[in-house]
Amino acid sequence: MIDKRVGSVAEAVSVIKDGATVLIGGFGEAGSPIELIHALIDHGAKNLTAVNNNCGNGEVGLAALIASGQVSKMICSYPRSANSMVFPDAYRSGRVALELVPQGTLAERLRCGAAGIPAFYTPTAVGTPLAEGKELREFDGKHYLLERGLVADFALIKCERADPLGNLTYNKTARNFSPVMCMAAKTTIVQARRVVERGEIDPEHVVTPGIFVDRIVEVADPAVESELIAAGRRYP
Repeated sequence: MIDKRVGSVAEAVSVIKDGATVLIGGFGEAGSPIELIHALIDHGAKNLTAVNNNCGNGEVGLAALIASGQVSKMICSYPRSANSMVFPDAYRSGRVALELVPQGTLAERLRCGAAGIPAFYTPTAVGTPLAEGKELREFDGKHYLLERGLVADFALIKCERADPLGNLTYNKTARNFSPVMCMAAKTTIVQARRVVERGEIDPEHVVTPGIFVDRIVEVADPAVESELIAAGRRYP
């Protein structure tokens, strides 16, 4: 029988190589796979392109990965937030490149990449600096930009429940980008708050089918980003 469970977060991320593109789930702290990100820091893979809704907060999770010098490029929608302590300086000093993508466009790029659709047209960002260098076309009197589908080598995802086959459910807004990221990655690595037996998840409740998941590790008491920041924590 298929069993996608691995024994530790370190083992889960051990397949990530230098130069990889890594999709990282999370919408702020909701759904952020902090334990997998910290394991990736310990693993040491470098020259990574990271894709996330933002660029991390405080000095934990994604922000800590950027601070470690392992990320050479960020693809995101919100590079700054109230607790941005790492990325602004890294960007201004030239240590990290930035590709800014509107939030809806980012989600659609992932969905299209997962579906094998190479590109699509959108009116979002027409007439802004984000349109520079992109094909512009007119349909029915309105202008649209060509945006390319986005795929990646790996995805790091946090879910609420998983079974050994890789079927996943999420906790409310922690779902965010995670389903399309699972689909758009060649290898999807998941930390689950609880791993249950086969058949325990009602098929009608499955959000991400196991066909899109490759490695699962149980993290029963996952860290909460805002609590770590409030406590002045940093990683490592």
